[in-house]
Amino acid sequence: MKKDTHPKYYETEVTCACGNVFTVGSTAEKLQVEICSACHPFFTGNEKTLDVAGRVEKFKTRATKATAVKKKAKTTTAKKADK
Repeated sequence: MKKDTHPKYYETEVTCACGNVFTVGSTAEKLQVEICSACHPFFTGNEKTLDVAGRVEKFKTRATKATAVKKKAKTTTAKKADK
C-alpha cells in the first residue's frame, strides 16, 4: 500500500448554528453547519405542510381544459374533412 495516499481521518466536532455540538468521523478537523437533526423542522415535528391538494386541483383543471381543447379541435377537423 502506498504511503500518504489517503487523507488524515479525524474525530471531528460538528457545531450547529443552534448550538448543538456532536462528533463524527471526517477528513476535516472542525465543521460548522446551519441545520442539524436537533433543529431541522422535519425531525422536530414543526414541519410546515404545503397546500398540495390545491396544486393537484389546479393541475387537474388545466388537464381537463387541455383535453377539451384537443377534442374540440378534432371535431372541427373532422367536420372540415366531411365537407
